[in-house]
Amino acid sequence: MECTDIRCPEHGSLSTRGMHMEGIVVSSKAKKTVIVEIDYTRYIYKYERYLRKRSRIPAHNPDCIGAKEGNVVRIAETRRLSKTKSFVVTGIVR
Repeated sequence: MECTDIRCPEHGSLSTRGMHMEGIVVSSKAKKTVIVEIDYTRYIYKYERYLRKRSRIPAHNPDCIGAKEGNVVRIAETRRLSKTKSFVVTGIVR
């Protein structure tokens, strides 16, 4: 299958920059968009403890990658693609 998506980081002309992260796809209902959930910890100095947090990041899902719900994916920051999307899926980890 040949990728014709111009917003694909491998086959198109979209360049990546900045942050690279890994997370779990929790929603793939929108067309060419997935919601990636990233869990992380943050240290609170006042209480001398760690706080568990999570972020839900909308990312562009190229046709050649085709990530589905439950996949662990690698995402990279890119230019603004829409009102909410500033990340693109670069690969499936598992």
